[in-house]
Amino acid sequence: MLSKGPTEEMGEARRGCGPLIPPLSDTLRPLRQQVFERVRAAGLIPRVQVAKDLGVSPASVTTITQELIEAGLIEEVAAPRDGDQGRGRPAVSLGVRANAHRVAGMKLSDREHTAVIVDFAGNLIADDVIPRRPGPMSMTEILSAIETLLDRVCAKAGLPRAALSAVGIGVPGFVDSVSGMVMWSSVLSERAVPLAAVSQARLGLPVVIDNDANLVTLAELWFGAGRGLADFAVVTIEHGVGMGYVINHRIYRGAQGLGMELGHTKVQLDGALCRCGQRGCLEAYIADYALAREATTALNWTHREGQSISVLLESLYDHAKAGNTAARSIFRRAGRYLAVGLSNVINLFDPALIILSGERMRYDYLYAQETLAEMEMLAIQTGRPRAPIEIHAWGDLLWAHGAAALALSFVSEGLLVPAREIAAQ
Repeated sequence: MLSKGPTEEMGEARRGCGPLIPPLSDTLRPLRQQVFERVRAAGLIPRVQVAKDLGVSPASVTTITQELIEAGLIEEVAAPRDGDQGRGRPAVSLGVRANAHRVAGMKLSDREHTAVIVDFAGNLIADDVIPRRPGPMSMTEILSAIETLLDRVCAKAGLPRAALSAVGIGVPGFVDSVSGMVMWSSVLSERAVPLAAVSQARLGLPVVIDNDANLVTLAELWFGAGRGLADFAVVTIEHGVGMGYVINHRIYRGAQGLGMELGHTKVQLDGALCRCGQRGCLEAYIADYALAREATTALNWTHREGQSISVLLESLYDHAKAGNTAARSIFRRAGRYLAVGLSNVINLFDPALIILSGERMRYDYLYAQETLAEMEMLAIQTGRPRAPIEIHAWGDLLWAHGAAALALSFVSEGLLVPAREIAAQ
């Protein structure tokens, strides 16, 4: 049975999650959804501040928050006092009821599969990682991998699978999030796969999917540097090259849900072969397999062809740090192509911030001063300050957090936005 009275807030103050949308900047969504998202983003917030932020009457906020409390989505939290002084009712704030729902987020990649479980307030409950051999998988293999990973992370969380409200899954490649289709992915041997539907049937839970670069962008939007920004870009460099873009606090996916494929923009006619099957893609010059291919040729490492890409790259990086001219030139060439890609992002979108994310950002040669200076030269000269660039060398768990944010968004919108209101919009 749900408690209607204010709970005692123990330990550290609650941290919010989700976009910090400025007051009065987004009034198209139902007011019930706006109120909930304001509470979720703040962590803890008084009713009067919610009313002020949204520019609505306190009476309206009181009515809506009472409905959300009765639905078990938010709760009242007594604000801590200094000592025992003070009379009357203690000050009360609102916060998301963390145990109202739990979701899982997964990232499927060429090197490893990662998963997290978070509660309704975005707090991490458990995580897990399963290494794998690189290469595309059949549908049977990938469904088994998804189910195994989910059961393992549920066991770590001490939860049955049925305790989850949804699962978010991210994969590299061309993904239509709305239809749940994977048009092409380096981790799948088949094309045009209804991954969301078949995963949902296998797991017995609602499943939502997206391109993995969109999900690391969603992680930055919900938990990281992008929470307070209306427009920013995330460029990911790992097994491939991806990009996510936020416009007005929302992920932009394009008319058919397949946009922002920076890694497959062409930088060389009839150039190097890309994993997608085409030639001259940006990814074919700066992704991990591209660097490993260059190293095998330039450094005569043909005897190492059986080694994993990660081992090859670590060796290449060590050689570059030690002053090996060929190894340095490989990173320098990749950095120049990265400068071309970043300057195109600046010229097309004029973002407030560019975040370079992914494990490969540990290789500082990719974003050396020469690379950033070349990017400046290639970008349009307007005389105005250039967008700052931040380096976030996170591992795959950040991407899994983005998949969890996708699942949280799916669950909360399903609860807060009735079908008739969606149709009316």
